[in-house]
Amino acid sequence: MKILIVEDDPKTAQAIHTGLRTEGYEPEIASSGTEGIERLAAEAFDLVVLDWMLPGADGIEILQSLRKSPTRPPVILLTAKDAVEDRVIGLDSGADDYLVKPFAFAELLARLRALLRRSGNAPPLRRNVNDLHLDVRTRQAWRNDREIVLTPREFDLLACLVRFEGQIVTRQMLAREVWRETNRSTPLDNVIDVHIARVRKKVDEGTRLRLIHTIRGVGFLCGEKGEITNQ
Repeated sequence: MKILIVEDDPKTAQAIHTGLRTEGYEPEIASSGTEGIERLAAEAFDLVVLDWMLPGADGIEILQSLRKSPTRPPVILLTAKDAVEDRVIGLDSGADDYLVKPFAFAELLARLRALLRRSGNAPPLRRNVNDLHLDVRTRQAWRNDREIVLTPREFDLLACLVRFEGQIVTRQMLAREVWRETNRSTPLDNVIDVHIARVRKKVDEGTRLRLIHTIRGVGFLCGEKGEITNQ
């Protein structure tokens, strides 16, 4: 589920980006109005989080440009303007929802989910890989009818692997997505490998079909790849 964040304040943009990544979305950032227009013209997004005051082109100009798009994504407009007339301008210009800064991320997330439900693009609350089932809302996992007891970190790691089903997930990706480490001086490789071993044991132990695989020298993969040699 791709979400474009059009926000020129790096701190705000990164906070939203990190929060959405944690929730399993695929956020991308455009740091100016001009870049936002270019990205929206070149790529398809499921939703846009749009700041009003932007360099290059403001949020209202972007909303006006989106009116010409045949597959217009829903838009949440972010602004420090809280007067009623400002809200009217934003909504009349094409925003689907309006959030006044400063705001709690939980509220942004709730509004985002509501818009996606209305547009029919809500992400699945349950994700499946063969007989492995994850409920991202309750943070529970099962293999067939057997519940897999996971620590919070183990669940985040497994959810990341499941989200990229059939694709190689590198240790760098896991360090970024699960541990939120981007500028660590010492690699997390050993820590990640230990957690992968624990998750693999809990998921695959006692089953014929292995779903958690190590791609030597590259990373890990979740899927039906029985021919791959595990470490």
